Amino acid sequence: MATEILVVGLSHHTAPVDVRERLSVATESMGAELRTLLDGQAISEGVLLSTCNRVELYAAAPDAVSAAAVARAHLLSKAGADPIDEFLYERWGGEAVEHAFRVASSLDSMVVGEPQILGQVKTAYAAAEGAGGVGTLLGRCFHRAFAVAKRVRTETGIAAGAVSVSSIAIELASKIFDSLEGRRALLVGAGKMSEAAAKSLANHGARLYVVNRSPERAERLAKICGGTACGYEQLVPELVKADVAITSTASPRFVITRELMQDVLRARRGRPLFLIDIAVPRDVDPRVGEMRNVFLYDVDDLQKVAEENLAARKREADAAEQIVRGEAEIFEQWRRSLTLTPTIVALRQRFREVVKAELERTVSKMDGLGTKDRRKLDAMTEAMVNKLLHQPLTQLKANAEGHNAALLIDAARRLFQLEDAVVAPEKEGRKAPAAKRAPEQDAESPSEQDLGGLAAAGPGGEGT
Repeated sequence: MATEILVVGLSHHTAPVDVRERLSVATESMGAELRTLLDGQAISEGVLLSTCNRVELYAAAPDAVSAAAVARAHLLSKAGADPIDEFLYERWGGEAVEHAFRVASSLDSMVVGEPQILGQVKTAYAAAEGAGGVGTLLGRCFHRAFAVAKRVRTETGIAAGAVSVSSIAIELASKIFDSLEGRRALLVGAGKMSEAAAKSLANHGARLYVVNRSPERAERLAKICGGTACGYEQLVPELVKADVAITSTASPRFVITRELMQDVLRARRGRPLFLIDIAVPRDVDPRVGEMRNVFLYDVDDLQKVAEENLAARKREADAAEQIVRGEAEIFEQWRRSLTLTPTIVALRQRFREVVKAELERTVSKMDGLGTKDRRKLDAMTEAMVNKLLHQPLTQLKANAEGHNAALLIDAARRLFQLEDAVVAPEKEGRKAPAAKRAPEQDAESPSEQDLGGLAAAGPGGEGT
């Protein structure tokens, strides 16, 4: 059974923010959570990606059906009592690879063309490497994803004028007020998202104030954007004075609660406050949006603005999609080459080419060689190929279904320079099966004689 790549998860396309935040994983916890999944043996390799807009597990496994069930069960267990099965999706084989390429290239982002996602994917990959979750398949898949993302950004204009979630928040604030010039804007949090928002606010002429649990980080951000840093104990007084507040912290709990806002609103005496929460998990209790004179927006509310921005870059996005599809097909051809049958066929072909070339060089210098003698020489060269390949093929066959099968086959293809060998395409595209199907015989499967005398222990083609 061949090792296959799959992805199980949810995103802003399928699940609202209140579901996404229940499954989100802090960066420092990704490795530990991934190790728990890898310990179950069903998943050979894994990468866990968690951002404000998605939580996905990429996996490589000999039994993709079992691996998908394990991944799905893990995500469901994180959601608590409320069912979330309807929000989850699965991608298999080439579709999973293409999805990974689209995610890294920001084609699947809320804001198509935004630059942050590539860094987030690289962070997730580094965490997976640290947890021992990266092997031959996912290693190559994600390195290609990084290269594809670079191609998309350099060969298309998808990032031209592209905006992040942070800048969309500023665009929304600009629509709320006729102008942000002179308006008092409060940033709660001093991370990367807050920094992007701060720069955009400063460019719009807002008076900026930064509140953060770490005074040093608040000072650093305030210095960058020409704002004022405030201690975390100043959160309530600053909310009282603000025209608009943008929150983006890594807190697992609400930073702005309904109880806190009751004190704020009493002091504001009916003056409206606009809150834009771009954090996942959310910083602001959604009940705050029900309070009088409070206008609350979260990341899902920003999606309409993002869709308007996408319409302006549709042509460039189409060009980027073509790049992704082409790269995904190239990767799938390589992945198919890691199954045993194409490798055996290519290995025998390479050995025959070398031996026959040497034979022809020798025969061309011989006079009077008869047909009978030529047949004997041909038989001798075939026997030599069989004997030379017997032990390597025995080892390949014996390890064809182990967790290190892809690594061993990849090594064989590299050692004997089989990377460019033609691989027969699969008979049908991969779909997520309802149940495990029986293996199919590959159209290019060698005979027992082609296996160098090995007894064929079942179909040599890729199993499902």
